[in-house]
Amino acid sequence: AALKAQLDNRLFGQHLAKDVVLKAVLGFSNNPSPKKPLMLSLHGWAGTGKNFLSQILAEQVHPAGLRSKFVHLFLATLHFPHHDQVKLYKEQLQNWIRGNVSACPSSVFIFDEMDKMHPGVIDAIKPFLDYYEEVDGVSYRKAIFIFLSNAGGDLINKAALDFWASGKRREDIQLKDLEPLLSVGVFNNKNSGLWHSSIIDRNLIDYFVPFLPLEQRHVKMCVRAEMAARGYAVDEKIVQEVADEMTYFPKEQRIYSDKGCKTVQAKLDIHEDV
Repeated sequence: AALKAQLDNRLFGQHLAKDVVLKAVLGFSNNPSPKKPLMLSLHGWAGTGKNFLSQILAEQVHPAGLRSKFVHLFLATLHFPHHDQVKLYKEQLQNWIRGNVSACPSSVFIFDEMDKMHPGVIDAIKPFLDYYEEVDGVSYRKAIFIFLSNAGGDLINKAALDFWASGKRREDIQLKDLEPLLSVGVFNNKNSGLWHSSIIDRNLIDYFVPFLPLEQRHVKMCVRAEMAARGYAVDEKIVQEVADEMTYFPKEQRIYSDKGCKTVQAKLDIHEDV
């Protein structure tokens, strides 16, 4: 219930992601003996809410969220920067995950920038995601793994545009419209850390979660939420001004925000004096 309330109040324009993650987490947490860890792969353009959702989810498992010693965030460009060090990264990653799950079975691991991850690195965690009782005396079945990636964003945006062009409601887009596209698209995308990955090959990702491009009405929701978070009275004139300053695509119709809600905070700073 707490997770649902957080997603309803703080994540805008993502009916699919909200629905899928809620059901996945509920099913996982209600299962006394899951057969494998929960593995979610979140896909979509920047600013659509992937990071945000993973933080909300982490906070529900460990109240300190990203500050918890049981929640671990890996950034591909920071933690795994060099192509010639892949073998070393794989060893380090296995040792790190093994040590942390030994200390806390319900550890949460978030891998950001999966589209910038060198192919092969992430395959190091395959043994921990598989259907094993234990690996070297450690059970990983209560852990949660989350991948965040811009890979597949173009496929999602195209599908959303097609829906719009055929006069269908955004809310009618279902997981089955996008998930097959995503799993194949990401597996075959050379700019994806999951390129030809055995993790996809072995069907170890429980859900490919699509994040749709945000419309101007969703950007306005983000602006209102940010104003409220700063303790401002919500001024609709400023809300409209900030939303108008964003860039949208396609150029003629201006339906979707190029950067989602990513630059809302910075844009609002300009209007601070107001």
